[in-house]
Amino acid sequence: MDIFTSLAGFGGNFLSYLIPFLFVLTIVVFVHEMGHFLVARWCGVGIKAFSIGFGPEIFGFYDRHGTRWRVAWIPLGGYVKFIDDENAASAGQKSLESLPEADRAKTFQGKTLAQRAAIVAAGPFANFLFAVLIFTVIFSVFGQRITAPRVDSITEGSAAARAGFQPGDLVTSIDGSKIVNFSEMQRIVATSPDLELHFVVDRDGKSVDLTAVPERKEITDRFGNTFKIGLLGIKRSTSPDDWTLERHNPVTAFVMGVKECYFVVSRSLGYLYDVIKGREDADQLGGPLRIAQVSGQVATAGFLALLNLAAIISVSIGLINLFPIPMLDGGHLLFYGIEAVRGKPLSESTQEIGFRIGLAFVLMLMIFATWNDLIHLKFL
Repeated sequence: MDIFTSLAGFGGNFLSYLIPFLFVLTIVVFVHEMGHFLVARWCGVGIKAFSIGFGPEIFGFYDRHGTRWRVAWIPLGGYVKFIDDENAASAGQKSLESLPEADRAKTFQGKTLAQRAAIVAAGPFANFLFAVLIFTVIFSVFGQRITAPRVDSITEGSAAARAGFQPGDLVTSIDGSKIVNFSEMQRIVATSPDLELHFVVDRDGKSVDLTAVPERKEITDRFGNTFKIGLLGIKRSTSPDDWTLERHNPVTAFVMGVKECYFVVSRSLGYLYDVIKGREDADQLGGPLRIAQVSGQVATAGFLALLNLAAIISVSIGLINLFPIPMLDGGHLLFYGIEAVRGKPLSESTQEIGFRIGLAFVLMLMIFATWNDLIHLKFL
């Protein structure tokens, strides 16, 4: 397809993707930066600005503490700027001696190591907490649709057929983990292509042990997106007796929300590990264009689906920011860990080199992700 035709087609669709994309990204960025902001203010740090987006300001206002709250034109992030920051990325700090004496006590660099670490870690933590709260609301207010992990039918020649599954089998555990609904089984199978799984099924009241290796196959969803996942070749039960809608109490829902957050983290890290080992392709890594496309597609399924996507992206943003890469929160925490061991911070020149390396790595990752997006969206 001609690239100009592709761009024209995406441009038309992008109008419908833009609002959901901005909704999801803005709320996730706001939560992340609010985490930094609240802990910094609690620690007594002076804050110059709280910005959603980068670049020229669209609109803003000052609060009673003198902080400028602003929304900028480039909606691909945000920042909290402290009084001793030389730039919005907090990549360099002025000498404390250059500040008025009254302001020195309010500087970020003037705070204890524990306070600085808490301020930096608060952003990712806020993302995780926000995601858990969303999942909690979904499970308690909207409920969870549960399908019994019962085998309705088996695809001929599939991994399930070779393993000895039979219609009517009720899966009770996989690799020792209890299974209570079909979606749990589906998740484990989908994320375990080419890996041997040990199943225990209830067959006419008797426990039967089965071993199966999900086949790695490419599937296409209803939006035309393709994914490579593990498949057994089992269809879920269609019997009304095996379908329920369960609303959980807030405590149970919160615990489930934590588990859901953990699943997103473990799956993300597992995927990256498999990419490094060569078991998975890196073409599933997406950037802003892919997020915009997915946001628009999910929005067609309703606000609840979009809210769920916001929770997943919030977890992902929190996790990425914890990677020990200078420029990211994890890079700052790495420097603070070194400072704790050495008893003094790294020199400004060493930190500056680290920030430059981190910036180069982040830029390369963004270019790679955008390249994947262009291929995925058939621009190239």
